Amino acid sequence: MIVDIFVPCFIDQIYPNTARNMIRILEKVGCSVNYNPAQTCCGQPAFNAGFRKEAREVAEKFILDFLSDRPIICPSASCTGMIKNYYSQMFHNTSLHNEYKQVQKNIIEFSDFLVNVLKVTDLGAELRGTATYHDSCSALRECNIKDSPRALLKKVKGLEMREMEDTETCCGFGGTFAVKYEAIAVAMTDQKVARAEDVGAKIVVSTDISCLMHMESYCKTQNKNIRFMHLADVLVQGW
Repeated sequence: MIVDIFVPCFIDQIYPNTARNMIRILEKVGCSVNYNPAQTCCGQPAFNAGFRKEAREVAEKFILDFLSDRPIICPSASCTGMIKNYYSQMFHNTSLHNEYKQVQKNIIEFSDFLVNVLKVTDLGAELRGTATYHDSCSALRECNIKDSPRALLKKVKGLEMREMEDTETCCGFGGTFAVKYEAIAVAMTDQKVARAEDVGAKIVVSTDISCLMHMESYCKTQNKNIRFMHLADVLVQGW
């Protein structure tokens, strides 16, 4: 299968190895990966900040960059949710109506693609430790993703997965929310990290690097010894 990949801003600029690991995994399961170097952003930051005109301009470029019948694999439920759920507000009954519908049909989050399209759960990964999984708001509420990451993590040899309490509660990031309402965001992160500590987790895994970045930054200020890993980074361990 030939697939396109979309590498979100956070991953492209701060965690490029996560994108590389996603490619390694996709190639391991038999996919031929196509990367369009002209790609930029899905438009979510501008859209959430209320700059709808600017968001539409960025989103229009995204649509034109991904005009094909191939699946578009994205290692971010947040970006996937933006495209699936909010492009309709910008492009319904416009000159790009059919094109945005095609992109919405093709975009799929990384774990969702592996488990529910390719029917793959065991990638031969091995990682020793105790971990917990953080359900990002976008994964749960915008993409209906809950079971697929857990199915993949369950097959990682040596990794003991423990469910923390309030796993579906927000970590406090929320994009610009963490900037505008810092005190609330920090309190929410403190609660989320405490729930992970309650189950003895030394590793927190998620589909969204933005959530992980937010929690990791908090833990560094508190000198907490917890490792934060994107799902793709976990699934290449031990190769």
